[in-house]
Order: sequence, then C-alpha cells, then structure tokens
Amino acid sequence: MPAVAPPSKVLVTGANGFIAIWVVRRLLEKGYAVRGTVRSESKAAHLRQLFSSYGDKHEVVIVEDITKEGAFDEAVKGVDAIEHTASPFHFNSEDPNDLIEPAVKGTTGVLQSALKYGSNVKRVVVTSSVAAVLTPTTNPTVFTEKDWNQQAIKDVEEMGKAAPPASKYRASKTLAEKAAWDFVDKNKGSIGWDLVVLNPPYVFGPIIHDVPGPDKINTSMADFYNTLLKGAKDDKTLATLGSCWIDVRDLALAHILAIEKQEAGGNRFLVSQGPFKWQDFVDAAHEAGVYPESALPKGVPGAGKGPDVTHLLNYDTSKAAKLLGMDKYISIEQCTKDCLEDFKKRGW
Repeated sequence: MPAVAPPSKVLVTGANGFIAIWVVRRLLEKGYAVRGTVRSESKAAHLRQLFSSYGDKHEVVIVEDITKEGAFDEAVKGVDAIEHTASPFHFNSEDPNDLIEPAVKGTTGVLQSALKYGSNVKRVVVTSSVAAVLTPTTNPTVFTEKDWNQQAIKDVEEMGKAAPPASKYRASKTLAEKAAWDFVDKNKGSIGWDLVVLNPPYVFGPIIHDVPGPDKINTSMADFYNTLLKGAKDDKTLATLGSCWIDVRDLALAHILAIEKQEAGGNRFLVSQGPFKWQDFVDAAHEAGVYPESALPKGVPGAGKGPDVTHLLNYDTSKAAKLLGMDKYISIEQCTKDCLEDFKKRGW
C-alpha cells in the first residue's frame, strides 16, 4: 500500500487516552488533519481546548460504545488512515470478558467499518502490547515478533474469573491482535488497506490527557507516580522488580512512522526502550533535581544496575529500527525529569 503523508486525514480512536492524545498531537504537529473519537461530549471538551489552535484540522466525534456493531461506520468515512488505540488497560476486572469483549469487538469493529465505509483508507495501525507477545518466564528471554502469548489465553480458558489479573489483561490483548490479523486474512480480497500492529511494553511519560488528580491517572503512570512520589515499593522491590518500557512520545512517533513507511504494511513491531528495574527510575528522580531529596524514596542507589541484576525479559526491536527507523529512544533520565516536572506543575 502507498504510504500516508500530510495533509491526509487520520482517525484516532479513544483520542482522549494517555497514548492516543500524544498520537493526535504528533499528527497535528506534522501537518495531518485528525479526527478523534471519544465516548462522550464531556471527554471531547479537553481535546477541543488543547488543540484549538489547529482549527478545522482537528475534529472530535462521539462513539459511545466501541463494542456496538457499526460503531465506527461514520467515523471512518473520508479518512486516509486509522490509528486504533481504544482498548481497556487495567487489572480490576473479575470477569475476563469485561476486558476481552471491548478489546476484541472494538478492534474488529473498526476494521469492519473500514472494510464497509473506509473507501479512502490505505492503512490501519492497531496498538497492541507486549502482553500479546510474552510468556512469563524464570529464564532470561528475548522475545521477537514471532512470539505469541498463548499461556494467558489458556489461563483464562481454564480458570475463568479465578485467572490472575495479569492473565486476563494479556489474554485480551492477544485475542484482540489475533482477531485483527484473522480479519485481514479473511478479507484480503476485498480490503483496500493493510494492517500494522505496534507492541509496546510499559508506557511512561508526561500526561497531556485530562486528569483531575493523581488518583485518576492511567494504570502505568499511576504505578510510576506511586513508586517515585509515594514510596509504594520497598528497597528489595525497587531493586528486583522491573520490566521493559517506552516513553509515550516515542510510541506516538512509532504510530506516525507506521502510517508513513510503505514497507511497514503487514507487520507487527516490538517498540521498546529496553529493560528497567524500578530503582533505575528512583535514581533518575534524584538526579533530576525537580523534587527535594526528602520527597523521594531512596532505595539502594545503583541496585537496579548491579552485576547480580537479572533482566528476565527483553524484546528484539531490530525490525522496528530497520523498517520504521525507530533506532533512538528517550532515556530513563529524560522521561523521569519530564514526568516529575509535569507532576510538580500540577501541584501533585
């Protein structure tokens, strides 16, 4: 498929979300026109105010329930590309279907609408997750785009509501992504667009979506805030608990490159800055000098990088570097400083 370039119009679903609103911002900055979907008029107000300087290059439409058949039928009309980011991320559901149904139906629903009414659409980008890639392990493992998380699906099938919360979330991401690829495969003779999937790990970074207070932050940034400013983890946990991460601004960039690079079509991409232990972010918080030392947990400085530290998982990002040009990522130090400055400005 031909690449999409400014001033093309791009649909961004769930446009008021932590990741999506950065995608909207970066698209507008590059000269694209953007149509964002939100669930209610109250959620649209912040977007309209934030991007008011872009005039008619930015519009917001209401899609109340992404699981309803035809929910995106009107929204896809007249757009050249779709960035589908709307999917729940939390660990609070008792019934796994509370996560799985909106994730799967929202994804297949936007693809169905693109098939029926997206006559201008050239590319669809879906935000998946490393949750659809990784299988929990006790041995150091580097995952690639060829890997799929079958274990989470098995956990949910066998245990239902008793499945671990992380398995419910991971199953939702795996099933939604598989449904997207299956949809494209089944309809390849009649669609005029191709699919790209991005699989990020933990996403941290400055918040520009509408958040009235720290108790309302999205899941990943709540973990970040509570760890760095509320001392939510003890010294041992800081030194031993971690994962992989990416700055939200780098992920937004990946979304734009995914519609612009012709050769990206038909691929899934792991996009990750690399592994971390929480102590690394605590150390960066002290280096940043934004908050007084007394306001920050200390842990054991350097413990996240000690010789005995084992990173159990990592992701091979060479494909994203080669095809998307994602070969440089924002550092832990820069991300931490920018986040803390944002928190301080908000009076948190």
